[in-house]
Amino acid sequence: MSQQINLFNPIFLKQKKVFTALPMAEALGVIVAGALLLTWYAGQRVADLEHSAASGKTLLADRERRLVEANKQFAPRQKSATIAAEVAEAEAEQRSLRQVESVLRDGTLGNAAGYAEYFRAFSRQNVSGLWLTGVSIVGAGNDIGVQGRAMQPTLIPAYIARLKSERVMHGKSFASLDISRPDAQPVPSNAPASAVPVANTAAFVQFSLQSTAVARTEQ
Repeated sequence: MSQQINLFNPIFLKQKKVFTALPMAEALGVIVAGALLLTWYAGQRVADLEHSAASGKTLLADRERRLVEANKQFAPRQKSATIAAEVAEAEAEQRSLRQVESVLRDGTLGNAAGYAEYFRAFSRQNVSGLWLTGVSIVGAGNDIGVQGRAMQPTLIPAYIARLKSERVMHGKSFASLDISRPDAQPVPSNAPASAVPVANTAAFVQFSLQSTAVARTEQ
C-alpha cells in the first residue's frame, strides 16, 4: 500500500511585491517636483544670460559711439603746404649753420680765436738788447712774420728758441731768417763833430723772420 505525501506549502513561495497607488503617486510627485525645479533653475540661468548679453550689447554700443566720436574729433588732418615749406627751410638753415661751424672749426676762414694770444707771447718773451719793429699774422696763424732789431746777432737765435716755447707757437715753424746790418744814417751838416759815426754801418742788426720762404728782390 503506497501513500503520497504532499510537502508543498504555499507559505514558502516567493511573494511578488506589487506597488500600490499611493507609493506610485508619491514617486510621480517627486519626479514632477524635480522637473519643475530644474525648469525654474534653467529659466533663471537663461534670464541671467539674457541680462548679461543685453548689458554687453549696451556696453559695446557705447564704445562704438565713443569710437565714432573720437574718429570725428581726431580725424587725420591734411598736410599743410605752408608748414612743410617752413620745416624744409628750417632744415636747410640748420645744414648751413653746421657747415659754417665746420668751416670755423677747421680754420679755413682764419683764426676764430683771435690773435691776442700771439701778441701776449711776443710781449712775454723779452730779450735785453732786442726789440720788434713789426709783426704780421695771416689767416689762422699759419703765416707769421716778425721783424725787429738786435744789438748783437747772437741774440736772435735765443729769442727764436724762447718764442717757440710758447704754447700758441707749438706746431709752428719758421722757414726763413734774414739778418742784415743797415747802413748808418747820414749826419746832418749842422750836427756837431762828435755826432759823426766812426763807421759806415749801424751799431745794430735788423732781422726778418718768416714762417714761409720769401723771395728776395734785387734793389
